[in-house]
Parts: sequence; C-alpha cells; structure tokens
Amino acid sequence: MDYFSEMVSSYEGLTPIETHGGHLVKRDDLFSIGGVNGGKVRTCWHLAQGAKGLVTAGSRQSPQVNIVAHIAKKLNIPCRVHMPRGKLSPEALAAKKSGAKIFQHKAGYNSVIIKRARDDAADLGFMEIPFGMECKEAAEATKHQVENIPAAAERIVISVGSGMSLAGVLHGLMEFNLKIPVLGVKVGADPIKRLNRYAPSGWEDMVDLVDSGLDYHTHSEISILGGLPLDPVYEAKCLSFLQDNDLLWVVGIRQTAK
Repeated sequence: MDYFSEMVSSYEGLTPIETHGGHLVKRDDLFSIGGVNGGKVRTCWHLAQGAKGLVTAGSRQSPQVNIVAHIAKKLNIPCRVHMPRGKLSPEALAAKKSGAKIFQHKAGYNSVIIKRARDDAADLGFMEIPFGMECKEAAEATKHQVENIPAAAERIVISVGSGMSLAGVLHGLMEFNLKIPVLGVKVGADPIKRLNRYAPSGWEDMVDLVDSGLDYHTHSEISILGGLPLDPVYEAKCLSFLQDNDLLWVVGIRQTAK
C-alpha cells in the first residue's frame, strides 16, 4: 500500500450518494471530526497529526479558519489564524470561541495573510495548514470519494473555490475510468494556476468552468436543495446551474450554516 492509499484508508470511508430535490448529491459534507464537516476537514485532520500547533490563513468568510480551529481543539493543541481586518464573520467568531488566536492584517492580496501565516508557523514550529488546502494531500484524499458515483450521474456539478476539491474529483474520474463531464462553478479567485499544478494533465478537456455570477462574499439567496441545507458561499451558488441527471458534489458546509 502506498503512502496516500494508507493515509486515506486510515481514517475514512466513502461518503454516501443521496437524492435531494430530484438530484443526486454526493454528501462529502457528512465526513465529520470535532464538530466540523466536509472534505477540507479530511485533509486538515491528516495534516495535523503529530503537530504541536496549527496555523492557517483564510478570508473572513472562509470556513477553513473554523475547521482548523476545531481540529486543533480536538487534538488539544494551539491554533493561530491570520485573516484580513474587518468585522469577524460567524465562522471566525466560532474559531475564536474554540480557542483560536485571531490575527487580522490590513486588507490586501491573499498573499499577505498567507505569508504572515507561513512565517508564524515557521517561527513557532507549528504545522501550516495551507490557504485553500492547497496541497497534494487534498486532491489525493478527495479522488477516492469518486468511487461510488452511480452510473445514473450524467454530469458532476461542483463549486470551485481554490480548485483543490475539483482537482481531486478529476483525478478520481481518471483513477476509476469514469467518462463523466464536470461543470465547475467558480465562486472565488481564478483557480487555473492551482488546477494546472494539482489536477491531472489534460484537465481542461474534463471540465467546463463558469462564473457563479455572485461575488465570493455574497451569500446565495437560496441555499436549500429539497430540504438539504447547502453552504451559502459555495454549493448554493451551483443551484441555478443544475440540470436533470446532474450530481451535485457537496464538498462541505460551514458549521454556522448547518
């Protein structure tokens, strides 16, 4: 068994496929550790093993800061979070309540808070949980979740933030030899550079990328699919793109939206 297969099999199984609102839904949001849910939790849990503390960077709207804070609490280690200045979102407040120390920096490019987090982690000897979970472990863990996609799924629709979950899905389609088209709904910054780095070669022929039509920080007015709550910043922005026989891939849901 190789490193990544060992990593994946050691702490998770396949999350289920369900039907909601007449659509197939991949419920990766049902993966849960420490009170937080989703594919990012899977990656963070793995990266955090053996760490003496965790440091991450995220936008004030990102669920990642709260995920990292809860994983740190679960492991009984300190957590430090770097984000732009401004009013703390419910997720950031939840992270603070879980014990994370919040450091806010003058608003600017994401590269600023990323560097602050990286330097902070290096100075303290803590584990840096990458912004947007940008690491090969994220794509590798996600790809195994493709295994139970049913034959009835004619297209996969997935929200695209950093692009790491999409990269994992595309690797999984190749791994399991599934010829299913993918629609990636962009909700944040351009993911092309990360896809070029982490997605399989030729990924451009496997997915169509479209803009959600909403600013990243704007919540979708509708965030429920047949009674299933969806993350208002991510999956909910896919709803207007769903067609018959689509499968909506739910990466996760922020703790404060459940």
